[in-house]
Amino acid sequence: MLNNNQKLAIYMEASLDSDYGKMGYGVMRYSPNPVACVVDSTQAGKRVNEACDLPYDIPVVATIDEARATGADVLVLGTAPSGGKVPEEWFPRLRHALELGMSLVNGLHDRLNDLIGDAITDPGKQWIWDVRQPAFTPPIATARAAGLDNKRLLMIGTDMAIGKMTAGLEIYRWLLQNEVRTAFVATGQIGITVTGHGIPLDAFKVDHACGAVESAVMDVADNDVIIVEGQGSLLHPGSTATLPLMRGSCANRLILCHRAGMTRLRKPEYVAIPPIGDFVRLNEAVASACGSLTAATCVGIALNTVKLDEAAARRAIDDLAAETGLPVDDVVRFGAGKLGQALLDS
Repeated sequence: MLNNNQKLAIYMEASLDSDYGKMGYGVMRYSPNPVACVVDSTQAGKRVNEACDLPYDIPVVATIDEARATGADVLVLGTAPSGGKVPEEWFPRLRHALELGMSLVNGLHDRLNDLIGDAITDPGKQWIWDVRQPAFTPPIATARAAGLDNKRLLMIGTDMAIGKMTAGLEIYRWLLQNEVRTAFVATGQIGITVTGHGIPLDAFKVDHACGAVESAVMDVADNDVIIVEGQGSLLHPGSTATLPLMRGSCANRLILCHRAGMTRLRKPEYVAIPPIGDFVRLNEAVASACGSLTAATCVGIALNTVKLDEAAARRAIDDLAAETGLPVDDVVRFGAGKLGQALLDS
């Protein structure tokens, strides 16, 4: 499958400068593989740092043929269309990539091995990695993780796509740099792609979701800290992901992720975000189930301040810390040390 020497082209058609590009953003930020280019005909001729607020000096090309000409070996689907389906108009382009000798990384729900696997020209070298396909059927969860003597941190959020994976990976990096025995449990397509392992939580049947999380946590049980990538939000009417993450991990620590200035969900906009302190207490209460299950304490807040200048970002951080009494920081902008140390001290 994917090895660290293979060059990537990230397919982000019409999404490089939108929230739908989060898969591509995550790959650019965290993948150990060299990124040869991004494919987006609407931004072709620019560099990534000219097309959006990411700092990467990566060329943007218009076509898959141009991507192959840069030396890219693997095409990564870097967008997340609504519903997680591969758009019909992509299939001829993806077939063409296979015919050119490229391999594919697919983080969407459709199984491309079944749909276009016949277009592979060199089965000995090419492959399609359908990231969101469960690799096993887990047993029903039984709260085995509650018996572990370690810190199990679950990243939670006020909304979807709020930075839970990013904040979790930044804290994970900081802990490793400080020689803490730490594991990161990826639970979504981006985390799995950049770490090479994990569980596609939203592809498991409801009865198996808690067990899948439990199995993944128990596989790394010998670490002093286990960071579990968050999904969804208790606030979102379309999300059921937080509960199996809590139950399967028996999380005893939480870090909340929030975007500065957000007062309502992006979609549906009619859902108001409550006072952050109240939302923290809700997550702590749900995790413990009125004291019947593992108690989880929120040890800090990762605040996404990307839309603010530095002075405004620092004011937002200080204001939220004063409001909640919790350590607050933007781990991408200012580093993960404050929240990492708060976790270790808890």
